[in-house]
Amino acid sequence: MKYILLNNNSSVSYDDSNATDVKVYIDGKLHDFKESTENRVDYAIATKRNKYSQTLNNQFENLLLLTGAGSSIGWGKDGKLGKSMVELWDDAEELLTSVVFNKLLTTIGYNEKWEDGNIIKNLEKVLSMATPAIPYVPKADIDIEDCVSRIKDFIKDACQLALPNSSPHTLLLNKLTKRKVTLPRFKLFTLNYDLMFEQAACESNFVVIDGFSFSQPRIFSGRNYDYDIVSRNQSRVKEEDNFIQKVFHLYKLHGSVNWEKEEDSKIVQKENPANPLMIYPHQSKYESSYEQPYFEMMSRFQSNLRKENVFLITVGFSFGDKHIVTAIVEALEQNPSFQLMIINRSIDESNENLKPFIEAAKKYSNISIVAEKFEDFAKNYPDLKSYNQDDTRQIVINIPNN
Repeated sequence: MKYILLNNNSSVSYDDSNATDVKVYIDGKLHDFKESTENRVDYAIATKRNKYSQTLNNQFENLLLLTGAGSSIGWGKDGKLGKSMVELWDDAEELLTSVVFNKLLTTIGYNEKWEDGNIIKNLEKVLSMATPAIPYVPKADIDIEDCVSRIKDFIKDACQLALPNSSPHTLLLNKLTKRKVTLPRFKLFTLNYDLMFEQAACESNFVVIDGFSFSQPRIFSGRNYDYDIVSRNQSRVKEEDNFIQKVFHLYKLHGSVNWEKEEDSKIVQKENPANPLMIYPHQSKYESSYEQPYFEMMSRFQSNLRKENVFLITVGFSFGDKHIVTAIVEALEQNPSFQLMIINRSIDESNENLKPFIEAAKKYSNISIVAEKFEDFAKNYPDLKSYNQDDTRQIVINIPNN
């Protein structure tokens, strides 16, 4: 049985173990196809999309999106695409050479293996084990500090991605921000270091409130999140009518490739900084999140989860980050008006990170899990025509040179 939508009140699953008699279950009941010859799996997928679209058609007072690596993997331009942790492992091994990489694993005692004996390619755990070992291993044996530094530089470079044409990032942003102007701004929280969503915002002429000043140099201050963008061109009876469209908040919980801390401790935004401010993959991410600017981002995430009528959508998030998961679990347990929708490539009950949420989704109606790819979710997210935004695409005029 394969679940493709799971919720206490609504579910879609199918059993294709017998290819000649695929069984589809809607809300737990076997669907009667009668004499229909249509593709039954396609029918199940269409039903799933119809169901989650109906949920997303509601105007939630506080709409939040949390994205992880899954919203960047496979996306990019000119052959440089976002990579998974397994791909980063393979690239790190190639970078250091197999001999040095294997010596690093042996020295730090990394021996994680699957049941079939193959090594588990968890680069995050390697960095977690290698970093504290730096002072205790003589460089004559292996220069762990150099290995860690090279891997981090490689990760930084791997996150320098360009937004592809017709990207799901642009499509999803345009749909998510179609809201009543009287509602709070849509808020995007991302764990990714890359600039995909910033580039998508630029492509569609969005105004992004990201915690940095609008003056140059762009300096970070948490109070910038308390500001908004309004239009004063016309006199309006109602003040809320002055709020312009295509504005959203962006919070980068693990830092960004274009952040840097200067000597005076100011955090600035700049192109290609020498030492970008990023929480690299390691198990002490929880502790690092208590430093600025991460602490401000995390505090905003927690406070938004505690508000009334909150709907959180997660896309491409592995649920492996303890501090993020803790905040979500707290909201589920303490906020009666909180709703969670998890978008994941599959609903895999063997996934230890996702398993508790799968069990909860079977019992509670405020948790939904949807098996869907990022690009398909963006495509099938309902487009609320009643809140259409002005078409403010840039006009490009090519004047020939004489």
